[in-house]
Amino acid sequence: MASEEPKASADGMSEADLAKAFQELAKGERTATALENQLNAMESKIEALLAQAEKEQQEAQRSKNAKASSSTDESASGDHLGMHE
Repeated sequence: MASEEPKASADGMSEADLAKAFQELAKGERTATALENQLNAMESKIEALLAQAEKEQQEAQRSKNAKASSSTDESASGDHLGMHE
């Protein structure tokens, strides 16, 4: 009766070792893909947050400029001192 003995490849690894290595490689690929997807999602969220922050900063700057312009107009006309004719 012939016993089933693992066959060795050219570099001395058995077929079982090769199969295990390929399984681990496939698992690593799946893990890498999952991590890449998570990083892409995080990047999208960060980009959205940055865009929102820039928009809010621009709106705050416009508001500040409008208030400064309004104050300058009042100073020039004397309205803030109650000097009406």
